[in-house]
Amino acid sequence: MNTKAIYAACLFAALNICTLSARAEADVSEKTYSYGTHLDIKKVVSLSQASGDSCGIVDAKLTYLDSQNKTQVLDYRKFGECASDN
Repeated sequence: MNTKAIYAACLFAALNICTLSARAEADVSEKTYSYGTHLDIKKVVSLSQASGDSCGIVDAKLTYLDSQNKTQVLDYRKFGECASDN
């Protein structure tokens, strides 16, 4: 077997994987919600909020797929989920 050809094929495969992951990250569109923003949500991927036990307004992030299966990220503000002693 020709080891140079095998090494070249492995290098080519690794570079293709890196290129695909870079393209996937580049396709993510991040925007900030404002009143009246049109949302095209097909599937919610994740919901997250700023860390801490804040009972006030906190920053949150919604990651979702739109109707064209593109990943979108929406930053918004919401009431924090705080634990109450009562």
